[in-house]
Amino acid sequence: MERTVHLETDSTVQVPVSQVREAVQLAGTQLPGGGVITFEPGGQLEISSACAEDLPGVIEATRRDLAFTAGLLEDAGLRFGDLALDPLRSPQRTLDHPRYAAMEQQFNRTGSAGRTMMCSTASLQVSLDAGSPGTGPLSAYHRWRHLHSLAPLLTAMFANSPFVNGRPSGWRSARQAAWLAIDSTRTTAPVCFADDPRQDWARYALDAKVLCIRPDDDGGTWLTPRDLTMRDWLRGAGPRAVTREDLDYHLTTLFPPVRPRGFLEVRVIDAQAGGDWEVVAAVVVALVEDPQAAALAAEACRDLPSLRIAARDGLSDPSLAQAALTCADAVWDALPRLGVDPETRARVATFIERYAARGRSPADACLAEWRRTGHMPMFAQGAWKEPLHDHHS
Repeated sequence: MERTVHLETDSTVQVPVSQVREAVQLAGTQLPGGGVITFEPGGQLEISSACAEDLPGVIEATRRDLAFTAGLLEDAGLRFGDLALDPLRSPQRTLDHPRYAAMEQQFNRTGSAGRTMMCSTASLQVSLDAGSPGTGPLSAYHRWRHLHSLAPLLTAMFANSPFVNGRPSGWRSARQAAWLAIDSTRTTAPVCFADDPRQDWARYALDAKVLCIRPDDDGGTWLTPRDLTMRDWLRGAGPRAVTREDLDYHLTTLFPPVRPRGFLEVRVIDAQAGGDWEVVAAVVVALVEDPQAAALAAEACRDLPSLRIAARDGLSDPSLAQAALTCADAVWDALPRLGVDPETRARVATFIERYAARGRSPADACLAEWRRTGHMPMFAQGAWKEPLHDHHS
């Protein structure tokens, strides 16, 4: 769970990583629910929850982690942002690490999108078991393909970043637009046609460009080669021979919509305001783990538009809106089977009523308020306001 961090009194002031780290230092190495805190290059804070056996377990633990962390920020005069792309501050890297310096140098060659992605965006990533061998409904083969088919729906349904530089960007998810504008060899989806998804991933990783080459010692220079793929490097085109450590590190620099890491990490979802992250967790788990909901979702998401259209148009696209309605109904029916508690069920019901049932995403509510008032209500007076989440929005 990535979130931007802001001063309570002024959302336009840059809050560097050092200030965020100092604010949450009492969290130590592990949060009350078992999660850990890390930091993104622009000062975004990321909470990685502990693994859990079921959906209620991970939600309960993450609630504790998030409440504890938000309390520490509040004590320091800070707060979480509520959009998935910082709409007011220019992207500035404040985390000093050779990896991020190399990423910035590499991405700057093709424009500003990479810097925006690194320093101004916040996503909500859901990680699921990879699955079993074979091609059955619980197999890695099936789950790999199924999650890719769900990606446009999840992008549109939870789009929550419509602004750039204080104005509408033309995208419901400007966060996803930034990802789509950087090196496509590491951010687009692999071609899924092999019987074994490991083959899809191996081919993708070999054809992806090498982001950086680490030095042999701590004091050496990190190289940022131009247009060198891992396949070419393995064939001798790089500055030195490839090691197993180089290949392992290369895999950490690939950011496709669904990333295999021994588990499957879904990366297309915008960070959400308030407690709506619970809705994301419930929807993703239900549409993958519950057999009935997964079957309905597979049919509903069979021929959806591209990820680009989903990020731009959200649920204003008729096919995405219809798929969202079908999947919302399937999720609602699945929640009792997944043992979800009444609080999460209430959040899901409210989210569906306000957004999916009306053919819109959180970004559409933000845009409607901006057109009505001329400002971004979530950032009014430096604190999150609730008008986007009342029963009349």
